[in-house]
Amino acid sequence: MSIDEMNATYSHQSDTHAQETSSNDCRIDGQKLKELLIAGMTWLKTNQQVVNALNVFPVPDGDTGTNMLLTMQAAYNEVANSGEGNIGRMAKAIAQGALMGARGNSGVILSQIWRGFARALDNFETMDADLFVAAMQEGQNTAYKGVVRPVEGTILTVAKDAAEAARKAREKTSDLKEILAAVVDAANESVKRTPELLPILKQAGVVDSGGKGLFFILEGMLRHLNGQSLETNLNIVQPLSTMQIEQTVEEIEPGQEVEVVIDFRPHQPLNLEQFYADLSEMGTSIQVGEGDGMYRMHIHVSQERQYDPIQYIAKIGVWSKIAMENLLAQMEERSSTAVEAPRLELASVLPGQVGVVAVSPGPGISRVFASLGVSAIVEGGQTMNPSTEQILNAFENLPTDKIIILPNNKNIILAAQNAASVTVKKVEVIPSRSVPQGLAAMFRYNPEAELSELVDEMKEAIGEVHTGEITTATRSVNLNGVDVQEGAVIGLLDGTLVVSSNTLEDACLQLLEKAQADEYDLITMFYGENISHSEANRIADLVREKYPQQELELKEGGQPHYQFIIGIE
Repeated sequence: MSIDEMNATYSHQSDTHAQETSSNDCRIDGQKLKELLIAGMTWLKTNQQVVNALNVFPVPDGDTGTNMLLTMQAAYNEVANSGEGNIGRMAKAIAQGALMGARGNSGVILSQIWRGFARALDNFETMDADLFVAAMQEGQNTAYKGVVRPVEGTILTVAKDAAEAARKAREKTSDLKEILAAVVDAANESVKRTPELLPILKQAGVVDSGGKGLFFILEGMLRHLNGQSLETNLNIVQPLSTMQIEQTVEEIEPGQEVEVVIDFRPHQPLNLEQFYADLSEMGTSIQVGEGDGMYRMHIHVSQERQYDPIQYIAKIGVWSKIAMENLLAQMEERSSTAVEAPRLELASVLPGQVGVVAVSPGPGISRVFASLGVSAIVEGGQTMNPSTEQILNAFENLPTDKIIILPNNKNIILAAQNAASVTVKKVEVIPSRSVPQGLAAMFRYNPEAELSELVDEMKEAIGEVHTGEITTATRSVNLNGVDVQEGAVIGLLDGTLVVSSNTLEDACLQLLEKAQADEYDLITMFYGENISHSEANRIADLVREKYPQQELELKEGGQPHYQFIIGIE
């Protein structure tokens, strides 16, 4: 079931269920737990972009809200058609769905919270206040145990503070709604404290995104019990840089054939809640962004109402730019011009040999991995972290029980470890945090080697390469002593922001200088989908000119968002 279908189901049942829960708030059964799951997911969806915008680095990978939402939706899909009344069995199914659908570090930790919550409810028909407290405690315990090196100031801290608040509230009341209210208040305060516990958050001027996502889930549950709306965001304006308008074309709602985007300056400070409500009467797929007093409004409307947003904006402000697109024509053009990608030839693996699964963010990078002998590719990377189930499915049908996974992204490692934990095969995860690390590991690959020896070899290899990433800043920030303006070209070295420049070539050269590239032998540059081959060649020639003693390889990577991914070894 899609999120929109789920929303319709929720809206139909909300008032009745809220009244039922209120009149019987000392016990929660399986069906009421499902209602709370839906409410938490709905409110998280409403605030998805708020969570996505809470990114430490000003790079286009703010996807925590999306990852947590997809994890919650996978949990819901597992029980969508279930009439199970036993809360223990319902919670177990929810936890299983969250486990398999978990994406990104925050999504995986969220799935572990559900796993612990379900463990505490096992064999119980209903949940009372004492059992709720126990489930909250077991949820945070399981989440902490699921992370090798727990870091405070993250979703883990928020889960711990929420569980402690539940315990303290239980000493004063047995009313589940009152306890949940205390939990939500504590989660909110915990999120606000995350910058004090994690200095990088304070430096970046943001709170922890995973913790904020957990807060919205809990707050959504409480809003449901209080009969409050879950569809109107209280903080509905996102930074202009985080608006993802292009993604809204993927799913066109029936009767919404025209996309309208308007940049404007309002005459008076916007009443945001009323603004959003007015737009909701005109159409769907609404996004509102703001930057330096300029607002951008995005909406899908029917052809009959395509001018309504323009007339509305003209009444409340002065527009500076209007863009209108025929969505149906766009979709038809995409279908007619789509070219089927050439089939990727992956290496065969025999029983008894070691097979490798690699996560790849672009088709060019996938081809390189294939040439080095990987047996399965999982598409994914920044802003598109694959789920536990997707990684699991990549190797379950391979004809060998010895598997190595190369996540090639720091935010995919936990999902890969999740996949390794739910199979009978012998699966090892090499903690590769970047594409160059994954490729370095593959140069040590020998399918006939002993699994343990090969793992040691690959782990050693990932420490012998440095990774540079070139992208465009999504917001202004001063981080690590680097002053960044929104729209600047920035460079990260091994995950640390080191460069901000006005030009692509200067950012590349500065990054390589920071990496002391002249002390290494090989520079490999993968250019992304947003840069032409000729431009990539031009910049590669500049790099060759500055580093004549180093071998330089330029390859088509095809990755989104990042103009270059650079390996230095």
